[in-house]
Amino acid sequence: MTPGPLTYGVEAQPIRAYVKYLTYAMNMSVHFDSYTEARAHLKDLLDAATRGRVATIRRDGDRVTLVDAERLRYYLSRVVPYRAEVVAEDGGWSVFIPGVPVSADASTFDGAIEEMVRALREYAEDWEDHLLDAANHQENWGLVQLIALSDDEQLAAWVRGEAR
Repeated sequence: MTPGPLTYGVEAQPIRAYVKYLTYAMNMSVHFDSYTEARAHLKDLLDAATRGRVATIRRDGDRVTLVDAERLRYYLSRVVPYRAEVVAEDGGWSVFIPGVPVSADASTFDGAIEEMVRALREYAEDWEDHLLDAANHQENWGLVQLIALSDDEQLAAWVRGEAR
């Protein structure tokens, strides 16, 4: 009797390991069911996230994902539902975001945008410090992530409504 391609027993261990490796290498996502397992494969998690693949870790019933920061920032800049409004008034400029308690004023357009970037950063700090659990601020998670992941130039472009 000739054994099949996958035999059971000691001889099969290298074959199973190779099949498992091929399955892992070709998989579109990386998932680890424990912190210990994820720590042992941190490079794989980071590589997957950098390439835009799904990379998740389970811990104590929670599932978290590792995402490339620039990919997330780029995505959020397009989907965060808030849009800044800029208004010329009384010889100056005002910037505000409807539904978010953030605004800025300056005598020039560029000055108002710069002030708005500062105001958004202050809001993100306040949100992280004490507003994230407030009922009227919980839904601003995406905006806060966008602020945190953007440099001042990227945030100013988002406020101006330019391609990001």
